[in-house]
Amino acid sequence: MKPSTRRRLFRGVLYAVFVIALVAVVLAADWEAIRENFFDAEVAREAFPTIITVAVKNTIIYTVIAFAGGLLLGLLLALMKLSPVAPYRWAATAYIELFRGLPALLVIFGFAFAVPIAFDWRPPGGSAGAGLLALIIVSGAYIAETIRAGIQAVPSGQAEAARSLGMGPAWTMISVTLPQAFRIITPPLTNELVILIKDTSLLFIAGMALQDRELTTFARDSVSQTANATPLVLAALMYLIITLPLTQLVAKLERHNQRGR
Repeated sequence: MKPSTRRRLFRGVLYAVFVIALVAVVLAADWEAIRENFFDAEVAREAFPTIITVAVKNTIIYTVIAFAGGLLLGLLLALMKLSPVAPYRWAATAYIELFRGLPALLVIFGFAFAVPIAFDWRPPGGSAGAGLLALIIVSGAYIAETIRAGIQAVPSGQAEAARSLGMGPAWTMISVTLPQAFRIITPPLTNELVILIKDTSLLFIAGMALQDRELTTFARDSVSQTANATPLVLAALMYLIITLPLTQLVAKLERHNQRGR
């Protein structure tokens, strides 16, 4: 048998196995139970419009705040890590390694419960504020490494040319290096934004007030109230509506950057 024939036969077997498995799942599933427990129209109607006006709105707000704060913190840490002053490099490296090594859930729990107990202080915004502060701290560590890599990816000749024109190191970094670095790191930064959207679901551990709930907390509370999983399906759908366009944007930006090279 020719190799090409064997490959076609092998692909045919794989297709057949897939079709058989799909038919088996379709025949074995209890579609009525699935509809009642995951796609109940009455439960879905009760979730609207609150799931949009509260849960989706808060998820987007929390994401924007966490990303903006993490971006500013990450930029500061990246510049510190590239600083010629050794203590700044040590401090930035220690911070980045610490918070990249800790689970975000643990950091949120610490700021929501341990910090207020230890220091008799609560971040502004209550539980939501504590969770957001933790997300900013964690995301800043990851974004710092992304920005650092982007800065180092800019050809050194660009900075040298700027200095030859009389620009100082600070102005060279601001006007020459950083704009080029951010063009390079736009896809990974967008990916960090997508991750943050999903990480807002961890804020439930802080205990959210009704008006502060994001999608996951709203879905959890609704499931408890209705004894039905339809709110979880709705929350998953909302996450996909938010994140899928962004993931497609990341792919498009990566293709654009590859063509630019």
